[in-house]
Amino acid sequence: MILYQPKNGYCYNSDTMFLYDFISRFNIKGDVLEVGGGCGVLGLLIKRDFPKINLTIIEKQKIMAELIKKNLKENSVEAEVVEGDFLKSDFKKKFDFIISNPPFYKGTLKSENEIIKIARYEEFLPMKEFFKKVNEALKERGEFIFCYDAKRIDEIINNMPKPLKVIDMRFMHPRVSKKATLVMIRAKRHAKSFVTIHPPLIAFEGDEYSIEAKNIYKKANTKSIKV
Repeated sequence: MILYQPKNGYCYNSDTMFLYDFISRFNIKGDVLEVGGGCGVLGLLIKRDFPKINLTIIEKQKIMAELIKKNLKENSVEAEVVEGDFLKSDFKKKFDFIISNPPFYKGTLKSENEIIKIARYEEFLPMKEFFKKVNEALKERGEFIFCYDAKRIDEIINNMPKPLKVIDMRFMHPRVSKKATLVMIRAKRHAKSFVTIHPPLIAFEGDEYSIEAKNIYKKANTKSIKV
């Protein structure tokens, strides 16, 4: 899959690749919304692997929305692209699945690059408001699959609005001896099952990606072009 990305802006990273793999473990179907599409990599990969879904991608930055359209055309993938703020958008339909690699960093040391700031920092998509809007945009038995900073797992659980309930969780550790830095979560409305904690994903073995990480990149099979 060919993906055009901004030369001086936010580019997708391993978080998106690992989230793609996590999402792929579930039966993705029906109407699917990606929130904060960036250049579109997550949505395009899921649409490629689950071609029967009806995909919508919402992205608030015009330059990134245009890149999503370019990447859809380049890869012959169909999706609706909405340029706008997710929190302020009214959709004509509700969704079976909402997927997202949202901005989740806190702090004051921020990039001067506006594209990077919006893509990385939570102030542009606050957790509580984000989760509330997701809950409203999902169908009655809809599912929400996303990733976030692992250190904020307590906030994630506390801010998950009813009837959304976490049912699957996987932590990513940079190395086997390091603390988790990313958590991938699947939540479902009106779920009654216990939470499944999946085996951890270890990103690196020594100076190289782990075998599992390499296989995820191989499955994604993406090639980036900076424009």
